[in-house]
Amino acid sequence: MKAKDWETKRNMTVPELKEELRQTVDKRFRLKFKHRIAKVKNPLELRTLRRHAARLETLINEKSAARSA
Repeated sequence: MKAKDWETKRNMTVPELKEELRQTVDKRFRLKFKHRIAKVKNPLELRTLRRHAARLETLINEKSAARSA
């Protein structure tokens, strides 16, 4: 993820991050399903989506911990 994108994500609220996470997980599920049936053009996109979801979860956890502290 580019540094500019990372800063944009850091400025998002927790509900916005959760919505983007839900969309990312849904997109990954659909792509994974398609990949099982027939090979997709770019299988590295699965890895990219997994990592993006992990980054979003990290941001959500950081914001939640900061809010409760």
